[in-house]
Amino acid sequence: MLVKQILGSKASQGMFWVKPEALVSEAARIMSENRIGTVVVSQDGKALTGILSERDIVRQIGKTGATCLDSAVSTLMTSKITTCTGDDSDVQVMQTMTDGRFRHLPVMENDAMIGLISIGDVVKARLSELAMEKSALEGMIMGH
Repeated sequence: MLVKQILGSKASQGMFWVKPEALVSEAARIMSENRIGTVVVSQDGKALTGILSERDIVRQIGKTGATCLDSAVSTLMTSKITTCTGDDSDVQVMQTMTDGRFRHLPVMENDAMIGLISIGDVVKARLSELAMEKSALEGMIMGH
């Protein structure tokens, strides 16, 4: 299955983003309210500046305490971002996420972000694909 198919099957296409100068507390509020694990950091919602995850925030709280919540997102975000395209396969992105030990991957097209997929999105799509294959094979065996 291709990433563009996974994006098309997602219940919500909304991407949540904050500007680099936004406070970490604002990013945390957005994540909490929307039950998401990451926000994209961008000036315009398309050009990718960075990504900030729950893990980034928790690690910094562990190091410096809650005062980091008053810092700019740009101080905690990951700025070296691994991305994928809509034409990448589910297996490719699962391997990329596993190797990089991250759970979210921006989907890019012509230097603009068109979506964000999570490891949960990829696993759900893969399980659906396997269930369809199983059903097809059972049908072939049963002669349907």
